Amino acid sequence: MIHYLIDWKKCIPDYHEPDIFAVDFENLYAKGYKALLLDIDNTLVTYDEDLPGEKTRALLDELERIGFEVVLLSNNNRSRIEPFALSLGFPAIFRAKKPFRPGFKRSLDTLERPREKHEVLVVGDQLMTDVYGAKRFGLSVLLVGPLSLETERWYTRFNRFVERKMLRRIKKKAPERYDELGLESRWKR
Repeated sequence: MIHYLIDWKKCIPDYHEPDIFAVDFENLYAKGYKALLLDIDNTLVTYDEDLPGEKTRALLDELERIGFEVVLLSNNNRSRIEPFALSLGFPAIFRAKKPFRPGFKRSLDTLERPREKHEVLVVGDQLMTDVYGAKRFGLSVLLVGPLSLETERWYTRFNRFVERKMLRRIKKKAPERYDELGLESRWKR
């Protein structure tokens, strides 16, 4: 299966939280992260939300207050991402083709201020696109639980199938790290 073709070590996130609203961003900023590359679908909003709600807007306002520079990074198309990004005033990369490198490179190039890779944190809900892509590009990554599995598209459901296989592999090969990150909770959704 496909999960045997992928380097399992590049599928282990640096951090894991139940959802983006549970993240202690103040602590991450104190650790030296100054820029965030944020996934949109099922990380900031569900697939059936066209624009950010109040909770998401409040979170993004808080990220700016803390001092983060934010770039939205999505595999979705321009018609989905552009209105979302414009409503927030953040730059966005659409059709990023995660886990491939070009979207991550374009995101770094979009930052107003050049950043070292160790100052950038990718935040997303998918192991096979967000985590694997960030790790392949040499970036740190925070894996969050998806906001809603019910609204996911067929291709995301396929990625979740592969993710479950990869999580079993990580549990077998690196059980301490698996437990430390609380990856078992990914099964309880």
